[in-house]
Amino acid sequence: MTWSLIAREADGTIGLIVASKFFACGAVVPYVGAQVAVASQAFCNPIWGTEGRARLNAGEAAETVLADFIARDDGQAIRQAHVMDKTGTFAAHTGADCVDWCGHMIATDHSVAGNMLAGPQVLQATSQAFANHAGRPLAERLITAMQTGEAAGGDKRGRQAAGLVIHRGEDHAWLDLRADDHADPLGELARLWDVAQERYVHFAKGMPTAARFSGLPTRDGIDADIAAAEARRKAMGQSSRSHAIET
Repeated sequence: MTWSLIAREADGTIGLIVASKFFACGAVVPYVGAQVAVASQAFCNPIWGTEGRARLNAGEAAETVLADFIARDDGQAIRQAHVMDKTGTFAAHTGADCVDWCGHMIATDHSVAGNMLAGPQVLQATSQAFANHAGRPLAERLITAMQTGEAAGGDKRGRQAAGLVIHRGEDHAWLDLRADDHADPLGELARLWDVAQERYVHFAKGMPTAARFSGLPTRDGIDADIAAAEARRKAMGQSSRSHAIET
């Protein structure tokens, strides 16, 4: 099951997005850190994710870590994974017994891998769409790329779940969105990203970091940014896409 995309921007921001006809794939596939990422899928082995992230964080090369997992895991033939190390180097493994169509692609700034897909065009379309939308916010770029892959056939069994994780140089995620059981999971991620523009992205500006332990300890500027975003939305005639109920 599943296809996923790992990407790194020039400023070091890392994103991983996954979609599948498999419940809660956003919980079991992505393992992202401040500077590294692992996507463990097919008959996923979570240790490839947890140990892989730790070893990549310690400075090991993507190829070295992946080769060790393949050598140690008796189930490697049914595993698929792609990883990115601290240097931005990618490596990928598609086991010989993964369900067709299965495969992976590696580009300069991203990698794509999938199994149980409609065909190789899914990965090709996903990769090309990501490349074509440089300059857009990473979340939008990742979602658009996966929606393009879905339009090319996606998971041949259908749709169920998707997840998106973005780290901005910290061990904790800057953004972590999931649709665990949805008729249009990538569309739901797009809606959640729109909702994030209303309050979340402005609040996140004040979140603490390893270098700035207290973050912004007051709401100075945050409320003004939220109000300005709401004013812009209203001026454009756009209503909130949130499902939240005001009380």
